[in-house]
Amino acid sequence: MSGVFSLADDLPPDWRSGRFVGRVMQADGPSPILVENGVAYDMAQVAPTVSMLLDRLPVQAEAGEPLGSLDALDLPLLSPVDLQCVKACGVTFAVSAIERVIEERARGDAGAAADIRTRLEARMGGSIRTTVPGSPEAATLKQALIEDGMWSQYLEVAIGPDAEVFTKAPVLATVGAGAEIGIRSDSTWNNPEPEIVLIVDSRGTPVGATLGNDVNLRDFEGRSALLLGKAKDNNASCALGPLIRLFDDGFTMDDVRAADVELRIEGPEGYVLEGVSNMAQISRDPIELVRQTLSEHQYPDGFALFLGTLFAPVQDRDEPGRGFTHKVGDMVSIATPCLGRLANRVVTSKDAPPWEQGIGAFMTNLAERGLLGSRVKEHAA
Repeated sequence: MSGVFSLADDLPPDWRSGRFVGRVMQADGPSPILVENGVAYDMAQVAPTVSMLLDRLPVQAEAGEPLGSLDALDLPLLSPVDLQCVKACGVTFAVSAIERVIEERARGDAGAAADIRTRLEARMGGSIRTTVPGSPEAATLKQALIEDGMWSQYLEVAIGPDAEVFTKAPVLATVGAGAEIGIRSDSTWNNPEPEIVLIVDSRGTPVGATLGNDVNLRDFEGRSALLLGKAKDNNASCALGPLIRLFDDGFTMDDVRAADVELRIEGPEGYVLEGVSNMAQISRDPIELVRQTLSEHQYPDGFALFLGTLFAPVQDRDEPGRGFTHKVGDMVSIATPCLGRLANRVVTSKDAPPWEQGIGAFMTNLAERGLLGSRVKEHAA
């Protein structure tokens, strides 16, 4: 699943000094690339998968085949992850928590959301925004809300001790920058979720970050939390990219913690929606979310972890009080200076290119190119 486009407009301003990992589609199949000093190198002969490449850091880019300047790269760009599990954390921001409660109480009815939002915010005030999850103050707030009949399963993960961590997409099913992104054809209330995504290696160490769009169907999840799988995991419903920026002296976890993630949606009818998700307002630190994801679980090929979003689209699009929902043809751009821009055009999941290269086909392709064998044994060892 890929999109052919120029990276020139989507790279961070300091792309010549940062180190990046990604995936491109060569004539014979997908290859991981490593970018140093602004030059992209095909690393398939060194590490045939991104998962293996990240485990071998700090590998020297010069061990690969130079492809030229990154901004002139004209190969189809894929999602920058391959064998990693794709996980996501939900309700990690206070505003997001309130919106999930609204979805639940509206039972997926966008028309009922505005009135519920007004009543909830008046009742809760700013208390949830200043509450540390799992703290004694959180327990006190929880008890008060229960007594007032206002408690929700979404508030449980917003201020309780346990974060929400779910599987967003199957291995190899994510789409990259420039690709079409899908919403279910039977959804009438949905939205993008602009997020920073941590990339964690097989040892459980965060090695970098990228941008992600955790497409969400508010009507499905609002009817029942048990529909989370249908709300979150559909063909082409998870975009990552454009590249993974590796942590180094010029880009650290503190840059992730301080990032402003901007969203812009341009509709085919001239509609424009803009918003910002400020990572400084996250309720749980990114390292804590990684820790909870790793709790009593292993990821031998590493994982990508969506950190959640502050952005909640409530700006009306067609009818007053019904808020925002996607239309086919929407252009969605997610950007932050340290990671660049992730842009995708919205289609239905039925009309998006089908996901065809699963793990079996991927491994067969690598084997046919002579990229497996001893390298896999070295990686396993």
